[in-house]
Amino acid sequence: MPTFDPGWLPLAVGSVPHADPGEAWAAVLRYLPATPFWPQLPRRSFLENMYAQYSEGFPGVVIEDERIYVDRRQDLDPAMERLYLAYLEDDVAYGAISAEYAAGLAALREGGVVLPQSPLLIKGQVTGPVSWGLTVVDQERRPLLYDEVLADAIAKHLRLKAAWQEQAIAPYAPLTVTFVDEPYLSAFGSAFVAVSREQVIAYLHEVLAGIQGLKGVHCCGNTDWSMLLETPIDILNLDAYEYAEALALYPREVTSFLERGGAIAWGIVPASQAAEDETAEHLVERLHEAIGLLAHKGVPQEALLQRGFVTPSCGTGSLSVPLAERVLALTGQVARMMRGRYVHQEEQTP
Repeated sequence: MPTFDPGWLPLAVGSVPHADPGEAWAAVLRYLPATPFWPQLPRRSFLENMYAQYSEGFPGVVIEDERIYVDRRQDLDPAMERLYLAYLEDDVAYGAISAEYAAGLAALREGGVVLPQSPLLIKGQVTGPVSWGLTVVDQERRPLLYDEVLADAIAKHLRLKAAWQEQAIAPYAPLTVTFVDEPYLSAFGSAFVAVSREQVIAYLHEVLAGIQGLKGVHCCGNTDWSMLLETPIDILNLDAYEYAEALALYPREVTSFLERGGAIAWGIVPASQAAEDETAEHLVERLHEAIGLLAHKGVPQEALLQRGFVTPSCGTGSLSVPLAERVLALTGQVARMMRGRYVHQEEQTP
């Protein structure tokens, strides 16, 4: 695990509602200049939908009429062989994401964005194998995750996507953070998700193994947090605005995670209409209440106060532009207040 001090820095989930990459980057750098993320722009194109965005190059994939699926009537063997050869040879170039699929990332790489002189880190994101495999279906609308061969291919495909992306953003900051976004894990254990705990952990292990810098998992609903804490992540990102009490059900696992150097990214800023009426002061109060739930269960409070980031509860791609920018502004404000309280003055960033 890379050595790092989270120091209550702000991070964000990837999607924003802007359609223009320049306008999106302007917002990112206005509110999170020291910890920027490359913005996903789902309103610009369906290709930037979080499932389509990482589909480029997957065997048999078809995108048409704002639908994504894999046509298994094709002969998938040649494409599967290319994928597995790239995986075995660690050919990261196979995972390249073109400008058509990620205009925000392309704007950075092509020189259309000027970052601050010394950002502390830069963040990227990739859709997780469980969510991708349950959302992307075959021509008969059967989720790919339920096919053992294709499920394994998904994990290897996304591993290469994550590795290529990390290499693409690494020149822009001394530290990279890559989140694996798994919204569908909120349905884990229900009748709607027929996948075992062991499968989830194995698929996540595969993708995370392609990430050399800091790696995290984001889930914007409730899930079995002990399962995620078994994976080799550095950062656990949850919706702490709605689901903080659920994490408190796992005090032993959280304590072990913090002891091995992990950090919690508290999604305390609601990525919803609720942000209109929230203030940074009230969100700091809610954050302390969330921390208190864990401390009450025996998780060392000092560790909780030392190993934290501040984030929105989820991506802002479905919001209006003004509301999304309010969410980013609140995230920066809450982070500054927490840093002012818990980070020594000489360690604070401008």
